[in-house]
Amino acid sequence: MKKLMSALLALCLALTLTGAALADGTLTFTTGGTAGTYYAFGTVLAQYISNNTDVTVNAVAGNGSADNIDKLDMEVAQLGFVQNDVANYAYNGIRFEQYEGQPVDTFTAIAALYTETVQLITCNPEIKSVADLKGKNVSIGSSGSGVYFNAMDFLAAYDMTEADIVPTYQSFGDSAEALKDGKIDAAFVVAGAPTPAVTDLATSKPTYLISLDAEHVAKLQEISPVYAESVIPAGTYAGQDADVVTVGVKATIIANGQVSDDQAYAIVKAIFEGKEAISEAHAKGAELDLNYAATCGLPYHPGAAKYFAEQGITVETVNP
Repeated sequence: MKKLMSALLALCLALTLTGAALADGTLTFTTGGTAGTYYAFGTVLAQYISNNTDVTVNAVAGNGSADNIDKLDMEVAQLGFVQNDVANYAYNGIRFEQYEGQPVDTFTAIAALYTETVQLITCNPEIKSVADLKGKNVSIGSSGSGVYFNAMDFLAAYDMTEADIVPTYQSFGDSAEALKDGKIDAAFVVAGAPTPAVTDLATSKPTYLISLDAEHVAKLQEISPVYAESVIPAGTYAGQDADVVTVGVKATIIANGQVSDDQAYAIVKAIFEGKEAISEAHAKGAELDLNYAATCGLPYHPGAAKYFAEQGITVETVNP
């Protein structure tokens, strides 16, 4: 009962703060854990938009894709970072039990910004394949993150389920600490590489990234067509002496109906016309590309669509 009351009080406080934020025009942008790329890059974007447009954006730490979708649906936040695979599952009401037949379609896309790679990391040199996770203690992401969905897809590609591992549910930072202390055997991390938590781990202890073969990349693409083969180049992390083949999804900013057309237009314009300055503040800025941004499998916010149209690019929008 105490936990329930605490959760309700936290929600009420969040709703109160959100109302205050909207009253002064500020948009809340929910990102990810502080040891991940969502938070670091989201903070840079929020600051740049706030400093260079009439739109004020406040980036806050979040729990990842699924939780961010929930926050936008509840109007606790107005903008959020999501993996486009999870966003597609939610929007179309497919694939996972929490969405099957229960679509969440209260959001639209602003832009896809960069590729998030599914990184399976371990400090155990005996783990060389996803198949080797059977019976092992594996972190599959914090509650509400998109990591869980990717972990389940990876296991499915190897004819395994969550029951075949000993799952723990931890953030990137907590997963890295648990690997460092030998408390878990492996962890899934889904983020732009290099990921701060993995970088820190690899500099303190021998760390290995598990590579996929072509057969299992193809199986993952059968499971979810949004997966694209992705390579983490050798040298991305300390001790990584070979390229690692995996799959990636698109890190996408979404918005709910509280974001006006003018605000969405200003946000997209600032991001893509401020690429040089943004790149100086965060390496992911260098990956900004309009054509990449215009496809994520979701309908786009009308304000975002207006900016893309001015650049000669047509994006999908919600049917009137």
